Amino acid sequence: MSEKAKYQPEELVEFKKIIDDKLAQAKEDLQLLMDQVSQKDDHGTDDTAPSFKLLDDGSEVLSRDEISQLVGRQQKYVQNLENALVRIKNGTYGVCRVTGNLISKERLRVVPHATLSIEAKNAQ
Repeated sequence: MSEKAKYQPEELVEFKKIIDDKLAQAKEDLQLLMDQVSQKDDHGTDDTAPSFKLLDDGSEVLSRDEISQLVGRQQKYVQNLENALVRIKNGTYGVCRVTGNLISKERLRVVPHATLSIEAKNAQ
């Protein structure tokens, strides 16, 4: 790993752009999931076929539970990306919280919210 203690500001510009792009997409995906949970896009057709309603109730509950879990995961992802932006601002972005070494640029390009180097992650 590099001997540098932290990434330089010009290096952080690339990561900030990656995070901003992923954050915008993640927030859009989160909103779509939340709309599904609240059924904002429901056009009032639930009661038009009552004979099929009983068959659909079980699968609807399961899909709502699954969507709720996805909402939780997506909210955590958004929070992790926002935390990465805070680390960029305070100068700690890209530093492994276990080893203190820099996280490789390749890893940060794939997982921009990473707080552990590959070595530390594998040691877990």
